[in-house]
Amino acid sequence: MLPADFPYYFCGIPFRPYQVGRKLKWLLAHGDIRPVMKGVYVDVRVPDSPELRADSARLLIPPDAIACGPTAAWLHGLDTTALGPAELVQAHWTRQPSDEVDVLGVRVTSPTATAVELAMRLPRPFALSSVDAFLRSAKADRATLQAACAAYEGRPGYRQAQDILRWADDRAASPGEWLRLRLIDGGFGRPELQVPVRGPTRTYRLDLGFPTRPVDGRRLGLEYDSDQWHSSKKQQLKDETRRTELDALSWHVISVRRTDLWGSYPALELAVGAFLCQEPRLPRRW
Repeated sequence: MLPADFPYYFCGIPFRPYQVGRKLKWLLAHGDIRPVMKGVYVDVRVPDSPELRADSARLLIPPDAIACGPTAAWLHGLDTTALGPAELVQAHWTRQPSDEVDVLGVRVTSPTATAVELAMRLPRPFALSSVDAFLRSAKADRATLQAACAAYEGRPGYRQAQDILRWADDRAASPGEWLRLRLIDGGFGRPELQVPVRGPTRTYRLDLGFPTRPVDGRRLGLEYDSDQWHSSKKQQLKDETRRTELDALSWHVISVRRTDLWGSYPALELAVGAFLCQEPRLPRRW
């Protein structure tokens, strides 16, 4: 048992703000602690893990409640970037009967129930990336999700969930690949994911592409370049070299950044439509 005056913020155990009082802002400012989820903090030296997530959720979710929604997805191992724009997961729970499982001592809606709930309730791009992530993790499969979704026919969000399950794909390697939703909404059809392009010395792999729709012998590929991995001059030079090599292989590659993906200006749809000689369907639905 820890001494009464033992500092919570140095013992590796997640804690609530009231347990350190006015020291919270000071500890955050000095980089000694970090938030795990909204309302829970831990020593910065403690790495993310399923155990840490479960211990943190246990501090906020009543013992007789079931973690659901984004909280359940997070406890099942999904990254927060797949769930929405917020950096921290909030505690979502319910006392309604549900298909549940035990995750390290926390009652959580099952992966299938969680994926269907997110497909119905999250904004479409995040609903898609969440279902992608569940399929990629093999914790849920398309047939099971479609069967579970059928039970919600007629309820709010049912049609969106059906649409999301239609386009979800376990090959999506990152949440940013929801840009295919913009292509689908723009009327260009479903692009292929993780498209291999064979070169003389190596095989390239494009995030998205239309390998079966050549225009004058050239094909269209698209890649999502996140701010995290494609912002430095060295990274950008490497990207340009790679795309020059792909151009020599008769692939026209459109680089998509976060600012291109979000917002109301249809530059992406217009660029794709110009290459494919097709007028995009506008405005899009998100």
